[in-house]
Amino acid sequence: MKPSAYSAASAAARVPAQPGAADAHRERDVHRSGAPDRGGDRDRSGSEDRARGAGEPVGAARGEHTHSEPPVSRPRVVVQRSSVRGQVLDALRTALLSGELRPGEVYSAPALGERFGVSATPVREAMQQLAVEGAVEVVPNRGFRVVRRGDRELAELAEVRALLEAPVWLRLSRTVPAERWAELRPLAESTVRAASSGCPATYAEADRAFHRAVLALAGNEQLVAIAGDVHRRAQWPPAGAGPGRGRAGLIADAHEHTALLDALIAGDQELVRALVGEHFTTAR
Repeated sequence: MKPSAYSAASAAARVPAQPGAADAHRERDVHRSGAPDRGGDRDRSGSEDRARGAGEPVGAARGEHTHSEPPVSRPRVVVQRSSVRGQVLDALRTALLSGELRPGEVYSAPALGERFGVSATPVREAMQQLAVEGAVEVVPNRGFRVVRRGDRELAELAEVRALLEAPVWLRLSRTVPAERWAELRPLAESTVRAASSGCPATYAEADRAFHRAVLALAGNEQLVAIAGDVHRRAQWPPAGAGPGRGRAGLIADAHEHTALLDALIAGDQELVRALVGEHFTTAR
């Protein structure tokens, strides 16, 4: 195989140049006088200045082979890898919510990568994110185990969600005008359509989008982020529950959104308080 121009240039850069006659005479003059030859330094300095003028980075260290590459004006693009990781993460979340990835089972990154037609690296990165979210746990030298969710954990998450969100909903019900609540109507209706599809993953995304929009009215980004994380954790199905709630349960939950929005637009504080209490007791 013929060597590439880059490898040939690199090899040439590594081979020390043979001293010519002028270099030999200069070396003898140095030995006789005992002083370094300043002319050589000037020559080298001039060469470095010329190289810099030709595009070599000013801060390039001597011995660093740049091969006259143009200066990098912006960071190396990594969008492709992030895109693959994001797509794999979405696929894994869907598989978890649909029950394809079963609680208690261990899955390896190479095997899942083969299933998705990608390398193990983006799968491993996506699984690490799911571990942060509490959906899986790392099993050294084996892969990732889907976490078994018990009733107690789900009850605790429901309580945390109620503590975070319910007071905000009630406060916003007294301060946000009716026209602002009306703007959320498309999001509430999208949860009903998602629930009607019977797909837990589709509904989970629409559900979080509606709650995120409501909390955003409070103007507290930290609240939105933390409540969103707890909400996602609460959506992972428990052990032995198959794919999670059935279509009827999803539709009932979605209709609570539209009922809440109707009460908020009407300014009915008593009804809002009752519906908020019910929603965060039963919703997951």
